[in-house]
Amino acid sequence: MKGRGATGQAMKRIGIALGGGGVRGLAHVLVLEVFDQLGLRPALITGTSVGAIVGAAYASGVPAAEMRTLCLRHIVTRNDRLGDVIGKRAHLRIWLNAFGLETGRGGLLSPERMFGYLFKGLPVSTFEQLHIPLRVIAADYWAAREVVFASGELLPALRASCAFPGVFAPAVVDGRVLVDGGMVNNVPYDHLRDACDLVIAVDVAGTRQAERQSVPGFIDSIVGAFNIMQEAEMARRLSRAPPDIYVHPRIRNTRVFDFTRIEEVFEQAAPAVARFRQELERAL
Repeated sequence: MKGRGATGQAMKRIGIALGGGGVRGLAHVLVLEVFDQLGLRPALITGTSVGAIVGAAYASGVPAAEMRTLCLRHIVTRNDRLGDVIGKRAHLRIWLNAFGLETGRGGLLSPERMFGYLFKGLPVSTFEQLHIPLRVIAADYWAAREVVFASGELLPALRASCAFPGVFAPAVVDGRVLVDGGMVNNVPYDHLRDACDLVIAVDVAGTRQAERQSVPGFIDSIVGAFNIMQEAEMARRLSRAPPDIYVHPRIRNTRVFDFTRIEEVFEQAAPAVARFRQELERAL
């Protein structure tokens, strides 16, 4: 959004790309808190997988601080007392039940209950109703190409963008079989360049740290190989056309679907977010 600063100069149109990364993607909430604290509003948000979910919630008008509170309400933190845990029990039970097993083909978990719960209170249902324009990235399984959602129903687009292969079943939207957008564009900052003056990319890909060179298990092997592919592609893109600001929180040894470690994600992401705030203030 263009405006006028104290000097009379036009404010830069800021675009932010929120990458995929499972529970690590909740670090996006801290990055968006910086916008709220500085009184800024992105002109455009692009998102893949969990980045699309966080981006959709923020673009619908949910403040980042409220999202942080909601995240911590669904886990037992180290500072919680017995009374706090008892007060959270309804949220803990609902969140546990949200991860139902998939009885059909294509994935281990059913996304229907999870998405139904996540977006039950969302004040919008379409892209057109969002307060901030949003583009959501998914991958066409059979055509092996990127699919960009920017209009129409919001939930099918988010469902498709998060369809991590083998974990969630592919989504079928308008006759196309779609899977997780991280397969083709995990941090979609390239979609910001034409519309924004300042491009920010937030990469929440995990940082692996070997423990005695241990051999990873079945799920960790699949997810880890997926991450290696994403890291190689990201390095190539950064070398050719980097964003104006690149944010990469060093979140170590956090499994992609381990939502009990939200508090650790916030703690590990904090230093990178502090550096981001300084870079953003300098850029503006």
